[in-house]
Amino acid sequence: MLNYTTYKHKTAKEWVTFVHGAGGSSSIWFKQIRSFSAIYNVLILDLRGHGNSKKVLQDAFKEKYTFDAITHDIVEVIDHLKIKKSHFAGISLGTILIRNLAEKHPDRVESMIMGGAIMKLNLKSQLLIRIGVLFKSVVPYLLLYKLFAFIIMPRKNHKKSRLIFVNEAKKLYQKEFVRWFKLTSEINPLLRFFRTTAINIPTFYIMGEEDHLFLPSIKKVVETHLKSTLFVIENCGHVVNIEQAQIFNQKSIQFINNQLVRE
Repeated sequence: MLNYTTYKHKTAKEWVTFVHGAGGSSSIWFKQIRSFSAIYNVLILDLRGHGNSKKVLQDAFKEKYTFDAITHDIVEVIDHLKIKKSHFAGISLGTILIRNLAEKHPDRVESMIMGGAIMKLNLKSQLLIRIGVLFKSVVPYLLLYKLFAFIIMPRKNHKKSRLIFVNEAKKLYQKEFVRWFKLTSEINPLLRFFRTTAINIPTFYIMGEEDHLFLPSIKKVVETHLKSTLFVIENCGHVVNIEQAQIFNQKSIQFINNQLVRE
């Protein structure tokens, strides 16, 4: 089972589960834990091969990595904790896993908070993936990761986010990076399905206005998906929960509370 940490609230019944992106770990939510755990029960976890899940998933390294398999890892944790239903918050690739979980197990998802969400790969990101496919086994993964991080988060005010993610990525192994990178072979049809198929679960996209690779497609998704809303944070890049943590926390908590009022 994945490594996880829970923060139990004395009276709250609601859960919020945080899912990080590729190369990160549960530690990237350090600016969210205090604010969210003051109101809700909080679950943070390390995806397979990341953070402290490296120590508990040695056997899983031999399995083929698919979005469904990695999504099942998350479900296994909430099953173990007897969490019947949770709000889910994700960043970057974590948003793909959350949406996939919502498709497979809609009864387990109260709402979705999608930070730096990925719903389409534009030409630049497609080129990045092709470069990665060509060199993933011969170039040290950290060089590729640093390149990707710089292209996704190029501005001066993105530097802190870049450094945090690169430092987390240092904890991966080359083989683990390659396993995760192979997921790109199934990403396009999955994202196409997500874009064209609206889901009946309240979804809050919170994006940086400087998230040049992914924001345009999210704007189009929100136009056609009736249960979706979008908030764009000024002077902010891809990793909204770190760059503008206060706004991310405030808007996300407001979104969850709005769902509770409607119930």
